[in-house]
Amino acid sequence: MPLPERNFIADALRAETVGGVLLLVAAVAALIWANTLGGSYEAVRGLHIGPASLGLDLSLQHWAANGLLAVFFFVAGIELKRELVAGELRDPKAAALPVIAAICGMATPAVVYFTVNVIGGGSLKGWAVPTATDIAFALAVLAVIGTSLPSALRAFLLTLAVVDDLFAILIIAIFFTSKINFLALGFAAVGLVIFYLLLRKGIRGWYVYVPLAVVIWALMENSGVHATIAGVAMGLMLRCHRRDGETQSPGEHIEHLVRPLSAGLAVPLFALFSAGVSISGGAVHDVFTRPETLGVVLGLIVGKALGIFGGTWCTARFTKAELNPDLRWPDVFAVASLAGIGFTVSLLIGELAFAKNPALADEIKASVLIGSLLAALLAGILLKIRNNKYRRLCEEEERDEDQDGIPDIYELDKPEYHLRMAQILEAKAAEHRRLAEVASGARAVDDGPA
Repeated sequence: MPLPERNFIADALRAETVGGVLLLVAAVAALIWANTLGGSYEAVRGLHIGPASLGLDLSLQHWAANGLLAVFFFVAGIELKRELVAGELRDPKAAALPVIAAICGMATPAVVYFTVNVIGGGSLKGWAVPTATDIAFALAVLAVIGTSLPSALRAFLLTLAVVDDLFAILIIAIFFTSKINFLALGFAAVGLVIFYLLLRKGIRGWYVYVPLAVVIWALMENSGVHATIAGVAMGLMLRCHRRDGETQSPGEHIEHLVRPLSAGLAVPLFALFSAGVSISGGAVHDVFTRPETLGVVLGLIVGKALGIFGGTWCTARFTKAELNPDLRWPDVFAVASLAGIGFTVSLLIGELAFAKNPALADEIKASVLIGSLLAALLAGILLKIRNNKYRRLCEEEERDEDQDGIPDIYELDKPEYHLRMAQILEAKAAEHRRLAEVASGARAVDDGPA
């Protein structure tokens, strides 16, 4: 893997791991708050703030979902742009496997949800809920468990997640757009054009772009198109290839600055105001008996794993695309199971899909939490098995019994190595013979006359 790509993936993994931990803490806090002081939780997230005259008198929950997540999708837009111009996605052959895997990994959960709800007579509105993967959680699990797994596995998951984010954005833009205010949408488009021209002119200064970005977001919010699309659009406009003399492209620099805001504030606050659902024995029972919620759970656990693994296998089997030689098919299945963690975007789509039915929306959130947890547990077991195997391989490769500073695996065809090992083993054998004689003498003394 090229050094810039390797460094980029390593930095992303470190940031996303921290973000995954913060996201988990926020989700647990939301669940505890909602199940102990439910009245205050609903009162706080339902609190409205913002200027009504500008169409921004929104609840805290709405601000978190539409406002703060715009920052998350802005970073996702930069990641996507970088992968398209300088990463795995720039090469069609290298991109084929993760792209097709991502598409199949979104289509199959939707089919699973659709099938369950057609058979069970449930609502089909939630078909998109199990299609998303939460990259922060997934990478956090991979980083904690997969200490000895090949780096190609992490690269595969990261590229897969970028494509997954792209299609999640398209789903939100196409299927969850309410009545369109074309005047507001037109002004938002003008703002995006100005944003683009300023970037191309090389204008610098946060005091120019931040106010403009806020105006574009507010116009998009009033247009009826989901406001997070504004974040994606601005992220895609940044230049992500390096020119001569640059150590970082503008996109990489801005992503480096904004990512902590996204991972450390925006996404955890969204989880805090969205993940708080009442979890009781009856609620858990409903998750596994109601077709809408069961469809989400099965979509995340079964649909994601089968879709990603099946898409990858079929692509490698019937096209010229090849699986990275460092990976094995059990590795791919473990990562496919890991992609069933669909937390952030799944919660957002669940809110949008069932906005007119708050009770069902809460049950859908519970199913996302339970499905993601089960997917994480299954993937954790599979990854642990694979990690142990790779750790043993690493130990074998690093073994240096002749202590010459060179791993033995590189010297098996050298006579000198075998002669050194023969001397070492002969010395050990002589030492054991001496110890055996000492032990025999001691026993003879013990067995003598009292």
